[in-house]
Amino acid sequence: MNKMADHNTSTPANERPQPDSTRLATVLQVLPALGAAGGVERGTVEIADAIVDAGGRAIVASAGGPLVHDLDRVGAEHVTLPLQSKNPVTIWRNIDRLAQVIRTNKVDIVHARSRAPGWSAWAAAKRTNVRFVTTFHGTYGAANHFKRLYNSVMTRGERVIAISRFIAVHVRQLYGVPAERIRVIHRGVDLDRFDPALVSAQRVINLANEWRLTDGMPVVMLPGRLTRWKGQTVMIEALAKLGRTDLRCLLVGGDQGRTEYRAELEAMINAKNLGEVVRLVDHCDDMPAAFMLTDVVVSASTDPEAFGRVIAEAQALGRPVIATEHGGAKETVVPGETGWLIPPNDPDALAGAIENVLAMPEDTRNGLAKRAIANARENFSKSSMCAKTLDVYNEVLGIKADA
Repeated sequence: MNKMADHNTSTPANERPQPDSTRLATVLQVLPALGAAGGVERGTVEIADAIVDAGGRAIVASAGGPLVHDLDRVGAEHVTLPLQSKNPVTIWRNIDRLAQVIRTNKVDIVHARSRAPGWSAWAAAKRTNVRFVTTFHGTYGAANHFKRLYNSVMTRGERVIAISRFIAVHVRQLYGVPAERIRVIHRGVDLDRFDPALVSAQRVINLANEWRLTDGMPVVMLPGRLTRWKGQTVMIEALAKLGRTDLRCLLVGGDQGRTEYRAELEAMINAKNLGEVVRLVDHCDDMPAAFMLTDVVVSASTDPEAFGRVIAEAQALGRPVIATEHGGAKETVVPGETGWLIPPNDPDALAGAIENVLAMPEDTRNGLAKRAIANARENFSKSSMCAKTLDVYNEVLGIKADA
């Protein structure tokens, strides 16, 4: 990833020097915080790693958090700023702070990954005359003109990275972004972690013991934070309709302060007499092992997932998957080949799909596993995501891809 020759921050865009192949690019990624291992945060660290590996300089500005240590580990740099704030005064002040970071570090590209810090980053990039790229991570709420205006900063990049074709269509239709400015780059699975050959039996046994799973019973898992649109209530309804007590269901994800919703789920489990069937698991540090002990992985989201990385990760490990037929799942699941797609908010359909998966003969399951692994490796790898993102950086810098 080559860098443009150093340029004066006041130089007009049409007088910028041409790229100099003897230099390397400096990229500043901007997001609210690095306090959770969500898709935005993990993707930021992964791209920082790729920039450094390509010989560039990676800087991340955020309010900080545990993943700063991951940045240190890959050789990236972190600048702590109050970018998590949605206060208009703080957003305004962050423009000066980010502009200083850009000038001091001779940043070539600013890559905004969230809306509130995106406004500061966009203004700072304009002020310092550097390239500006955005990643559109979700549909966001767009119920009124003010919300659409607030969201629109994520469409102001010279290139707008959409994390799925579903998001690309959303950006074109709702915000009028021309197709030539959009680049679809699916989120990537870390195939060094999500490889069935690298998950030891002992890791799986340890989790099974921790979660009090009975030997020989099939396991159904719905991973995702406890929030209503992730479809935990749909799963519980489906299990009640299934009427089986010879399986275990894991709802894996923290409530992140939604204690009322957690209490609602617990009450619903008890009311459906599913106390011995369903386990609420707050957190899991070893998701590859969790997937490997599971017979079927479910995404029951009632609203469209922008991408839905857990379904791609589960396929990378050869697990059968069931997902709702909207959003990114329509791009990650090959129906009947690597998994099943069902209508959203349909407990009957979910119950039927679970029954079908659990009844699969072993040879059918093995064939599906091979196809699922191939699908994830060919289409949704972290290495592909990183390479395509670096291509976007080179594109906005005017550097042609290597022949």
